[in-house]
Amino acid sequence: MRSKTTTSSRSRRMKWVVPAALIALSLIPVIAGAARLTQLTGGATVTPENARFFASPIPVITHIVTVTVYSLLGAFQFAPTLRRVPGLRRGRRSWHEISGRILIPAGLLAGLSGLWMSVFYALPETDGEALLVLRLIFGTAMMGAIILGVLAIRRRDFAAHGAWMTRAYAIALGAGTQALVLLPWILVVGPTDETTRAVLMGASWVINLAVAEYAIRRRHATSGRETRPARRVLTPETTTAGHRSVP
Repeated sequence: MRSKTTTSSRSRRMKWVVPAALIALSLIPVIAGAARLTQLTGGATVTPENARFFASPIPVITHIVTVTVYSLLGAFQFAPTLRRVPGLRRGRRSWHEISGRILIPAGLLAGLSGLWMSVFYALPETDGEALLVLRLIFGTAMMGAIILGVLAIRRRDFAAHGAWMTRAYAIALGAGTQALVLLPWILVVGPTDETTRAVLMGASWVINLAVAEYAIRRRHATSGRETRPARRVLTPETTTAGHRSVP
């Protein structure tokens, strides 16, 4: 009995490993965003690096707030326990559905504000045209994935809905992966130039999407095994019974 209880407890803990890892990865851009928000609201000194944010603060504030909500709340969508919990009473929505109604507009606003900043803010000295193009591509792809996810759930295609939302979330967490990729490079090689920075940041988005695709395929494979009907095992008794039923 104790062994069964221990195994069950370990299984429950393992289900929270992925959400915990996603929250940890999200903390990198969330902390950076909080620091930027403190600068804007606390009257920090205007410098060439942050002047564009002080000149037009609404887009960056919108981006920081929505990305924080989307990345932290979105991590819990990958907890099977919460995803499968129905409403407390008949007719009430589940936690997954309620949080999804917050995540969809948050994700769209995060993507839209990110695109606005990419187009209308002056490029930092460390960035270049190549990185601008990548931001436009992946920002548009994130919004497109969310829209496709919404369309999928409207037609009750839960598998496609989960797949598109997973891809959108993977793109949104690009900033966290970029920090993990850029930091070792800077420590080992030194500061990046425009080309290297664009390559490394683009690679981070690709890494996230590759992991997302792996998770999607594994989820579909697991779902297929769970829903596949059990094969009938032929035994002498069932074979004989089958022959007897034939007129």
